Amino acid sequence: MKPDGKLRALVVAGMILVLPDPAHAFDLAGAWATSAGQCGKVFARKGRANQVTFTNFSGIYGGGFIAEADRLRGKFENCKIKSRKDDGKDLNIIVSCASGIMVSNVQFFLKVVDDDTITREFPGVEGMQISYHRCKL
Repeated sequence: MKPDGKLRALVVAGMILVLPDPAHAFDLAGAWATSAGQCGKVFARKGRANQVTFTNFSGIYGGGFIAEADRLRGKFENCKIKSRKDDGKDLNIIVSCASGIMVSNVQFFLKVVDDDTITREFPGVEGMQISYHRCKL
């Protein structure tokens, strides 16, 4: 290798070392409850497909939501994800929700605490947030 070829290889190798890691999308899929200890009271598996669903009295135990590839489901809402911005630590999701009598767009600001904990923030409402924990069902 020529001397200028070695220099070029060193420069390229150095650039690779200083480039930031690309942000990895957070895997939101699963059942999320407001209390990890209440997962069995908020969610159940039902039917032939053993699908995760809400228990009859899930709201009494804090409630939660079920995230799928292109949907967020609540006890009484079914929302289609319209857009998602994700940098691995912050998620900004806009969904279109149908609740039986009306359709509305809702924006979710989520902060990733760890793989099994997220916090929903409410911009403009100082100090208001709700933590959710991933349920292992």
